Amino acid sequence: MKTTALYLLIIFASFSAKGQYYFRGEVKDPKFNTLSNVKITCHSNHSVSRSGRDGSFGITLKQPYDSMTFSLDGYESVTKMVKSDSWNNVTLKPTSTGVINSRNKLISVTKDKMQEGRASWSISDETYFQLVENEFVNTGKYPNTGFSLNVNKASYSNVRRFLKGDSPVPPDAVKIEELVNYFNLHYRAPSAGKIFNLESQITECPWNTKNELLYLNISALKLNLKDIPPGNFVFLIDVSGSMDTDKKLPLIKSAFQLFLKNLRPVDTVSIVTYGGNVSIWMHPTSGAEKDSIAKRIEELEARGDTPGESAIRLAYKVAARSFIKNGNNRVILATDGDFNVGEVSEESLEDLIFQQRQTGVYLTCLGVGMGNLKDSKLQALAKKGNGNYAYLDDLQEAEKTLVQELTQTMFAVAGDATFNINFNRSMVKEYRLIGFDNRKEALLEGESTLEGGEVGSGNTTLAIFEIVPTEENRLTKDFSKSENIATATINYSFGEKKEKASMEFLIPHNFKTFKETDKDLQFAAAVALFGLKLKQSPYANTSWEMLYEFANLTADKNNFLQKEFTELVETAWRIYEPSNKKLKKKKKVN
Repeated sequence: MKTTALYLLIIFASFSAKGQYYFRGEVKDPKFNTLSNVKITCHSNHSVSRSGRDGSFGITLKQPYDSMTFSLDGYESVTKMVKSDSWNNVTLKPTSTGVINSRNKLISVTKDKMQEGRASWSISDETYFQLVENEFVNTGKYPNTGFSLNVNKASYSNVRRFLKGDSPVPPDAVKIEELVNYFNLHYRAPSAGKIFNLESQITECPWNTKNELLYLNISALKLNLKDIPPGNFVFLIDVSGSMDTDKKLPLIKSAFQLFLKNLRPVDTVSIVTYGGNVSIWMHPTSGAEKDSIAKRIEELEARGDTPGESAIRLAYKVAARSFIKNGNNRVILATDGDFNVGEVSEESLEDLIFQQRQTGVYLTCLGVGMGNLKDSKLQALAKKGNGNYAYLDDLQEAEKTLVQELTQTMFAVAGDATFNINFNRSMVKEYRLIGFDNRKEALLEGESTLEGGEVGSGNTTLAIFEIVPTEENRLTKDFSKSENIATATINYSFGEKKEKASMEFLIPHNFKTFKETDKDLQFAAAVALFGLKLKQSPYANTSWEMLYEFANLTADKNNFLQKEFTELVETAWRIYEPSNKKLKKKKKVN
């Protein structure tokens, strides 16, 4: 025994003689919340490591003490001397500029150009971000512009809810890029080994024949359901008193029942509820136990107030405990967004989510209800949580979001994704990005950083520019000899380590007449024009009657969603022009 002890002592002494020392510690914020993924730079050898999900770190070096710098987005960096013979506590304070910058990044940006806001518009107790519509930009001064590829689809179903209720739509509730991309038009799979594919098309502008439309169709890699990583899903369900209507908690319960259909044994589901109090309604359960999960969902009842802040904290803790390395770790928040206990402002909730995103857990928000929908809060949380936001107005929309488009909604193939385009000054005189409008407060702060985000598996982002060609370009007939109209770059991150990557593309001057253009792109133009009309945009140079005819001409009548779109256009025509005799006569004939 003594011999063994002596042998171990010799080994330990030899180990120490070679200068191997172990540094341990923990990183927290001033409220004692642990901070994960903090970048730790050791000055002696310039090595870089990260804090774990619980904020702790362990680093081996060749000397008993060292100087280290601790840094994290939104926090002041700290440099301090750390020792191997003690536990090292590190506190990072939020920076006012860091928090603001993390809060109000842009969805689109034209380099060096400033924009101005307009008057606000509100309805009932619902809240929407005040948006500033993109204007025409002089290419000679500002040839470079970009936008986020993190496009949600909530706006379309929310617009549909207003129109089906015979109500005009708040202009700030209309996000044209979300209306267009609701239909996932013109998907083209990337080539082998690529994450993105880009196709472009130039055609006539139907509502302004002097101008042209440039379509940019960005399609993401599509994963087979059997090949996607195992999922760690935490259902965070609002069961407060405000959820006690047919279009709220009962709809959410039905929606999650649909979601269960695609669960696999490798997937894990937990349920956290908040209403009166916050609790773990169901501890982590295998996806193989669908009946048990379904039973717990059906037992939910609405009651009490809405302590959203503490519920969010608990949901992330539950997700961290059952974290799956290289898996799909996600909190799915289902609510009307009406938080009334704890930190309830958009700013404080965004800061909370911004801290939690460091854990590697994504956030998906499912909004429901009417009259008190907090669209602005849910949109903000989803963006800061590296996730997405969908609005469920009925069970059919729930099935579309959680079953038909499951991989798009729940499984990301790229993160921090942005698109940048540099127009050719000799071919484009002016351009205007349709949709992708920014929050007014972000512009007022002078922010110029794009808000990149996750891109779901098999997702298509269709962006449309209205462009004014130069006189020389307008007269060009032999397009095969034309220059490229622009160059483009997609920037994104991928994998567990968030490795940075980019793809570059040439945008050819491949003009076609509108009639020759792909049917999907024709329909996308009709949807974009519909959005312009609902926003009461000065660029919507057309009548409701012309828009209705345009929608009927371009929609695929065998596609339920496109057929429904034409019906929504007709409904909007009646709401916005109630005295129109032609529409009344048409109704009588029908």
